[in-house]
Amino acid sequence: MYPRSFKDSNGDGIGDIPGIISKLDYLKELGVDVIWLSPVYQSPNDDNGYDISDYRGIMDDFGTMADWEKLLAEVHGRGMKLIMDLVVNHSSDEHAWFLESRSSKENPYRDYYIWRPSRDGQEPNNWTSIFSGPAWEYDGQTGEYYLHLFSRKQPDLNWENPKVREEIYDMMTWWLDKGIDGFRMDVINMISKTEGLPSAGGDRYAWGGDYFMNGPRVHEFLREMNEKVLSRYDIMTVGETPGVTPDDAARYANADGTELNMVFQFEHMELDSGWGGKWDPCGWKLKDLKATIGRWQTGLHGRAWNSLYLNNHDQPRMVSRFGNDREYRVESAKMLATFLHTLEGTPYIYQGEELGMTNVPFKGIEDCRDVETLNMYRERVTEGGGNHDEVMNAIRIKGRDNARTPMQWSTEANAGFTTGTPWLHVNPNYTEINAEAALADTDSIFHYYRKLIALRKTHPVIVYGSYEIVSEEDERIYAYTRTLGNDRLFVMLNFTGETVSFASPYPLLAGGGGELLIANYPVGEGSETSGLDAELQLRPFEARVYLLKAV
Repeated sequence: MYPRSFKDSNGDGIGDIPGIISKLDYLKELGVDVIWLSPVYQSPNDDNGYDISDYRGIMDDFGTMADWEKLLAEVHGRGMKLIMDLVVNHSSDEHAWFLESRSSKENPYRDYYIWRPSRDGQEPNNWTSIFSGPAWEYDGQTGEYYLHLFSRKQPDLNWENPKVREEIYDMMTWWLDKGIDGFRMDVINMISKTEGLPSAGGDRYAWGGDYFMNGPRVHEFLREMNEKVLSRYDIMTVGETPGVTPDDAARYANADGTELNMVFQFEHMELDSGWGGKWDPCGWKLKDLKATIGRWQTGLHGRAWNSLYLNNHDQPRMVSRFGNDREYRVESAKMLATFLHTLEGTPYIYQGEELGMTNVPFKGIEDCRDVETLNMYRERVTEGGGNHDEVMNAIRIKGRDNARTPMQWSTEANAGFTTGTPWLHVNPNYTEINAEAALADTDSIFHYYRKLIALRKTHPVIVYGSYEIVSEEDERIYAYTRTLGNDRLFVMLNFTGETVSFASPYPLLAGGGGELLIANYPVGEGSETSGLDAELQLRPFEARVYLLKAV
């Protein structure tokens, strides 16, 4: 949940905690077990709450601590759980620690952050920030640079300092004692940097990820966090860990439970990025998606636990990215939901996904609010002289604001999100795509999600079964099985907008060969197969899931 965009209760155009409370019954009806709340802490909002100035305070835009405490009680009262976003790779430059840290080199808080002198009149190394530009900001008060892997208003905390770690563990304990059910940990695999902070090869400004992702002490720090905090509570933890392999993930989310419960990986989120990275969008291929998903499904089975997602607050809308958000929006949204919910791991549903919300036709850069997008546009167009149309096209495809437009509740003004002026423009298709219409339509994407979630809670094979690819070379159909004991699930997904013939290796339906658990089209007599290799005609973006009888 991205609270700024979920539901506004007071007409100021910004989603808030009372607004969330007003829609908890909607989430309960969907079948949600756990709510992951993006940051609601005090923040100057340079990065929409991911720049925290007070880890124990609630942002005024969102309400009060009393509002938050009511939210927790209401969530628990409905049998759901609440996990909070933990953002401790960096803080805001307006945090009291940083204000002290930058005041003088002798200040006790100086070593809470990563300060370095210049190198031959330039930055201490050549790392580029993830949000564009150099990863260092010069501070004239003390004549040194501080490291910021993200915005210049997000200085990196120095995890090498044991006092910093103790402050963080104390803060985490404070929230857990208030009753929360766990943490989603923002870029948690960046907290350990290589000693000496060496420059990356290449240009003056180069990618330094090899020196700050999965660093030398990261597992030591997480084991310490687990020992001192996490292991003392019955909670859920998930780490955001860009740049990890399945073997890496098996260390972070090991079966021994000494670090985290699971991690978010990004391999499948990079399939449509060209040589120039995120802002160089290119087409993706189904065979690459199969290879990536298969590597994680088989690589973590029995070793660690997968997180399953196709979009979130940092990624474009999945139906626009992996499906067809025009003539087959409903069908492809249901197909992708089937994919998400029939793999081993925990599915994460991002707000509006269950409605088939789409990317946004941003007219110009003035429509955007995301600091990453604005920095990139300034660097490439305003200062770099790049082509406006090309950059705006990339933003419409990959920009984070695509996911952050207000939740579409109804056909009322501003999609029922606010009675005021929304902080970010509402997607104009809200008159067609909204929760009110979805709830009233028994064949909607929303109700299809409800069925999928119910199936996961009914059939353990969907949650725990081992994965095996069926159609590895097929460029249009993604088919696989999940097996647990005598139960076998068979999933068929058409990832194209055309009708495709597919030879099923299993007898289905006719003759008692299997039970159709769910499909996004009506399945009639003409679609049944009785023998091996019988041809099925899978319609555009069709999805079918069968429970096969034990042989």
